Amino acid sequence: MGGTPQLSPMHKSSMTAKLAMVEVTKRFERKGQAVVAIEGLNISIAPGEFVTIVGPSGCGKTTLLRMAAGLDMPSSGNILLDGVEAGGPSLKRGMVFQRFALFPHLTVWDNIDFGLKIKKVAAQERQKIIDRYLKLLKLKDFANAYPRELSGGMQQRVAIARALVVEPEILLMDEPFASLDAQIRISMQEMLLEIVHLTQITTMFVTHSVEEAIYLADRLVVLTHRPSKVAKVIPIGRDVTWKKLKVHEAEVTPDFIALKKEVWGLLSH
Repeated sequence: MGGTPQLSPMHKSSMTAKLAMVEVTKRFERKGQAVVAIEGLNISIAPGEFVTIVGPSGCGKTTLLRMAAGLDMPSSGNILLDGVEAGGPSLKRGMVFQRFALFPHLTVWDNIDFGLKIKKVAAQERQKIIDRYLKLLKLKDFANAYPRELSGGMQQRVAIARALVVEPEILLMDEPFASLDAQIRISMQEMLLEIVHLTQITTMFVTHSVEEAIYLADRLVVLTHRPSKVAKVIPIGRDVTWKKLKVHEAEVTPDFIALKKEVWGLLSH
């Protein structure tokens, strides 16, 4: 009999997601041996949602993010942007790396301006956009400074501004605060949440810190050991009481502690 094919729930959700990874598998060749890093993985992220990814060391978190960015291609499966194959890198996806990856010979202003020039945005409009993000990320007094003159936290703020300024549809972040000291890391987490909630940008954030993953997430995805699959997706939301607290206050609330125990339980297995 003919008729319209019936889509599975997974494919229905993939079509409505801003970013979807459908049955994604990634294989590598290492010393003549095939290594399966990720196998049959499914993740979908709704428009405006903040999803964090945690998993055991070596499970392929960075590989996953690189595929989401179009920097690597899956061996099989599909990566969809608004239900369409995402393909290679594009300005629709902004990437922030663990290493700040700033141009050392350019000032803060010129680093942030780089993507806007590629987009061929008019000079007057670039000025307004850059001013907005310098203010948003508290960098206005450092517009003419060079990366070597900035602290690690400030350099990462420049990297975030550079990613956001081209107004990507998705922000992809690969352990962006891992190299920062504890106090700066906490302030960056709080600042990032404020910016993401203000801009409503869809965000996929990879981290090895369970506390960071819980605090930032609308939903938290826990991965298994290699070959990596989704162990569990934990909905958290933005309206929980402890989300209105500072990081150090949130982390000692009973609900936060219970979530932390659940995630560590999944990781230990």
